[in-house]
Amino acid sequence: RTFSYFRDLQKDTVIQRYVTPSFESKIQSNDILGISVSSLNAELDLQFNGVSKIVDESSKTAIATGGGIRVDESGFVDVHFLGKIKAAGLTRAELKKKLEKDLTAYLKEPIVTVQFLSNKVTVMGNVKSPGVQMISEEQVPLLQVLVNSGDLADMSLAKDILLFRDSADQKIVKHINLEDHSIFNSPWYYARANDIVYVKKDITKYDKEQRRKDLQMTVSLTVSLISVVLVVI
Repeated sequence: RTFSYFRDLQKDTVIQRYVTPSFESKIQSNDILGISVSSLNAELDLQFNGVSKIVDESSKTAIATGGGIRVDESGFVDVHFLGKIKAAGLTRAELKKKLEKDLTAYLKEPIVTVQFLSNKVTVMGNVKSPGVQMISEEQVPLLQVLVNSGDLADMSLAKDILLFRDSADQKIVKHINLEDHSIFNSPWYYARANDIVYVKKDITKYDKEQRRKDLQMTVSLTVSLISVVLVVI
C-alpha cells in the first residue's frame, strides 16, 4: 500500500464548515421507485405494498433491486388506490408528502417511504472490486463508495481520483485529492446518482516497483546460473 488518506492531518483537529447531505434530486421519467406505506390499517397496507411491487419485468434493473414502480415516459407513477400520480419533477420528500396527503382518504395516518431503486454509481480503475453500486438515496459519501468497492488497491493514486458527472448537456470531470482533508468541506465529498468514479494507478510508483522486481528476478537467475556452473565444474 503506497498511499494514505488525509495525509495532511498531522494532529487532532475539528473540521469546520463540514458539507452536509442536503442535495435532493428530482424524480425523472424511467426512474424506478420503491414506494411503501405503513398505517393503522395493516390489512390495507399489505394490499398497497403488494401491488406496488409490480414492475416492468423487462427491466433488469428492477429485477436486480427486487421490484418497484417505474415512472412512465410522461412522468407518472401508477399508485394503488390513487391511480396515476405525477412524480417527475418532484423530490422524494415532495412525493412522500403528496402521497401521504392523498392516501388519508383510504388509510388511517399513512406514513409513506419513497426510495430510488435505479440510482447507481460506477466505480472503475485501481480498486479491489470495481463495478456498479445501486444507491437508494440521491447521493452517498465518496469514501463509502470506495469502501463498498473493497477500498483502493495497492499503487493507487489517492491524490487524484477522477469523478465524472453528467449535468444537463455537459459532462463534468472533477479531480479529487483524498490525501487532503478539505474534501470534507467540498460538495464533491458526495457521489451522486449516475456518477462514474475512476481510480488511477500511480504509474511512477508502479514502474519503479516493476523495475525492482525485474532486477530481483535478474539477480536471482544470475545467482542460480552461477550455482549451476560451479556444480558442473
